[in-house]
Amino acid sequence: MQRFRRSGLAILVAAGVAVVALGGCEGVQPEGVYPNRTKGESTPYQNRDSIFGESGASIGSGGAEGPNQDTGGGIGVNGYLWRATLDTVAFMPVNSADPFGGVVITDWHAMPETPQERFKMNVYILGRQLRADGVRVAVFRQVKDGTGGWQDATVPDNAGTRIEDAILTRARQLRFDALQQ
Repeated sequence: MQRFRRSGLAILVAAGVAVVALGGCEGVQPEGVYPNRTKGESTPYQNRDSIFGESGASIGSGGAEGPNQDTGGGIGVNGYLWRATLDTVAFMPVNSADPFGGVVITDWHAMPETPQERFKMNVYILGRQLRADGVRVAVFRQVKDGTGGWQDATVPDNAGTRIEDAILTRARQLRFDALQQ
């Protein structure tokens, strides 16, 4: 029974890897010719009808895209918000980043100017659309006490909002740059 569980897990992992690998092929257009086996002649590749509709099957990306929506190449959240979040928190060490769930968690970071205090952030991207309410930031702060240990401290009320604004500004800039190309 134990051997069956291991082989079943191996099959499940292999299937997951195959799905992710095939998902990366989305949008690839083949070039060249292929043999037409019925007539023995070569014909150029053609777009074929699909049982999944005009845009075909898609793994990890949503349906119709609007002007404020970016599938982000198969990630589960808005691609502009995701990249803007990573750009904005790049000065801090990232502890965890989940592009499918839209969560970025940083590790504690002390600025060189103020080594007696350190900060940590949790950033949550809430959807696939580029909207003002599409990102939430939780900021945590600690200060050193007299024994050299870290103690939780209050964070200014607007700290999370200011970081959200910086992320949204960067996301709008990325979207604008993409539209200009």
